[in-house]
Amino acid sequence: MSPPHMARANRRRKRKIDALLLPYGRMTARRSAHRIEENPAIQAIWDVVAQIPAGTVSTYGDVARAAGLPGRARQAGYALKHTPDGLHLPWHRVVGAGGKIVFPPGSSAFREQARRLRAEGVKVENGRVPRSALRLERLRGD
Repeated sequence: MSPPHMARANRRRKRKIDALLLPYGRMTARRSAHRIEENPAIQAIWDVVAQIPAGTVSTYGDVARAAGLPGRARQAGYALKHTPDGLHLPWHRVVGAGGKIVFPPGSSAFREQARRLRAEGVKVENGRVPRSALRLERLRGD
């Protein structure tokens, strides 16, 4: 039988090997039991985005704040990235801080968002929307 410190070292070595075999960025092999659609925070973000009227835009931070998740602008982006196809959310009405389109300039997503915003009457110049188009008041009315 090996001493206890040898057993710990073997467990650590096995964890390192297991980590190398996992996809990049994954820390454990355990999978989440819940689908993204079942996450109440994601649902709240989708509800807020659905309420943004045509011709106005909101920032990721404002969407997160209106969903009751202050400081989680990245989670708002994650929620929009993982929106099911059949949901038909107006994702193009959400921009980065200061009204900037966050997709790389020249990418198909950048061009599509600018096209959709212009079709709704929102002026887009140099990848930004004017401050007047930003919806600054609370989206939910709370």
